[in-house]
Amino acid sequence: MRLDDEQESSHYEVQDGRGGGGFGGGGLGMLLPFVASRFGCGGIVVLLIIMVVMGGNPLALLGGGGSGGGGQQVQTQRPPTGDLTDVQRVSLRVLGSTERRWTDIFRAEGQQYPPPTLVFYSQNGQSGCGAAQSAMGPFYCPADQRIYLDTDFFNEMETRFNAPGDFPIGYIIAHEVGHHIQTVTGQAARIRKAQQSASEAEGNALQVKMELQADCYAGVWAARDTNLMEPGDLEEGMRAAEAIGDDTLQKAAGRRPVPESFTHGSSAQRMEWLRKGLSTGDPAQCDTFRGAI
Repeated sequence: MRLDDEQESSHYEVQDGRGGGGFGGGGLGMLLPFVASRFGCGGIVVLLIIMVVMGGNPLALLGGGGSGGGGQQVQTQRPPTGDLTDVQRVSLRVLGSTERRWTDIFRAEGQQYPPPTLVFYSQNGQSGCGAAQSAMGPFYCPADQRIYLDTDFFNEMETRFNAPGDFPIGYIIAHEVGHHIQTVTGQAARIRKAQQSASEAEGNALQVKMELQADCYAGVWAARDTNLMEPGDLEEGMRAAEAIGDDTLQKAAGRRPVPESFTHGSSAQRMEWLRKGLSTGDPAQCDTFRGAI
C-alpha cells in the first residue's frame, strides 16, 4: 500500500498496562456479555480455556472469586506519533484514510461521520467492554466506540496465518471501522435485538452477517482510496480473508468445521464480501442481511 504520504489520524490512544495479568473479576465479568454476543457460547469456552492456561480463575467470570490482586492498572496516554512504532503509524495512516472516505460517504447522505478512536495496547488493556486481551485479536467496542488493537497481532497474521504484507493491516482496521459504521447507523442495535429472541444457531448466523458486512465495508474503503492500492494488495487481502475464515481456523485447530457454530463466516464468504466491496465501492451493496431482520 502507498501510505507514505497519507495523513495520520489524530484519534488514537496508547494504553500501558501495569500490575496484574488482567484477570481481575470485574474486568472479565464485564467482558463475558461482550464475548457471548460477539462469539457465542463457543467464544465463552475459548475464553475459559485461555484463563485456565494462563493461570486465571474461571469463577471470576461468574463473580465466584477473583485473582485477589485487584487486576491490572492501565495508564492511557497520547504520545506524539513520532514516538510510535512503525506498525502503529501505519495503522494511524489507514485509520486517517478511512476517516476521509467515510466522511465523504456520510456527507453525500447529508450526515456527519463521527470517527472512532484507535487504542493501542500490549497483551493486556482495558476497554469499555471490559478487559482487552491479546488472545481476542483486534476488536471494536460499541460501548465506547473505540477499536482496540494489540499490534503484535500483525506478527501473528504473518507467522501463524501466513498473511504477510501491509494490506492485511488496512483490511483488519477497516473491518473494525465497519463495525463502527454499523453502530453509528443503528444496524448493530437492530441485530443485537434480533439475537435476543433467536436460537444459538440463528444468533450465530446473524453475527456472521454482521462480520461479512464489515468485510464488505473494508472493501468499500479500499475501493474509494485506489491511490493507496499497489499490485499484489488485492491478493494479500484475499489471503488474509481466507486465513481468518471460521472453517479454516477450525481445521487448523484439528476440528471438523461446523457451520452452525460459525460467528465470522467461512473463508469463501469472507473473500466474497471483501471482493464485493472492492469491486463496487458502494456501501449499499454490502447488505448481507436481505430480509433476515
